[in-house]
Amino acid sequence: MEKQSWANQIDSVTNSFHESFQNLSEEELNWKPDAKTWSVAQNIHHLIVINQTYYPLIKQVREGQYQLPWIGKLGFMVNLFGSMILKSVSPDRKKKMKTFPLWEPSHSKIGGDILTKFKTHQLELKVMMESSSDLLAKGTVISSPANKNIVYTLQAAFNIIVTHEWRDFQQAIEVNELRIKTMKP
Repeated sequence: MEKQSWANQIDSVTNSFHESFQNLSEEELNWKPDAKTWSVAQNIHHLIVINQTYYPLIKQVREGQYQLPWIGKLGFMVNLFGSMILKSVSPDRKKKMKTFPLWEPSHSKIGGDILTKFKTHQLELKVMMESSSDLLAKGTVISSPANKNIVYTLQAAFNIIVTHEWRDFQQAIEVNELRIKTMKP
C-alpha cells in the first residue's frame, strides 16, 4: 500500500464504522455477549489505543532519539516480522488472537461519543502517515510499541495499522450481528 492508498483506506474504514454503528445507543455500542468478547465500542477504542502507541516512536525517530534494537539491523528478520504481523491482522482471520495488555481497550463502559473520537483520531492518523514520507523513503525500521524485539519497516507498520482496522471493523460487525440476533423475540 502507498500513502494515498492508506489515506483512502482510513477514510473508507472510518466511513464504514460510522455508517454501520452511528444509530446505536451507548448501551448498544457497549453490548457484548460475554466477558471475553469485545463490544463494538471496545473494538473502536482498541484501534485508537493501538494506533496512538506509534506516535511517540515516530516522534523519537524524527528527532533522532530512537534506538533500534540490534535485531532491527537484520533485514530478513524485519521482513519476516512485517509479513507475519500483517498476515495475523488480516480481516479474514481464521482464529482469534489475544492482544498485548498495552493495547487492550477499556473494560469499563465507553461513552457514546466513541465514533466521534474515532473520526478525530483517524484524521490525526492520516496526518501522521502523510508527514512521514521522508521516513518511508529512507526505509525506516521500527520496533513494535508492544515488544522491542518485533521489528518491521515503517511502511509495514502503516500496512499493519490499516489492515488491522479492517479486522476490528469485521469483529465489530460480528458482535453487532450477534446483538441483533440475541435481541430478536
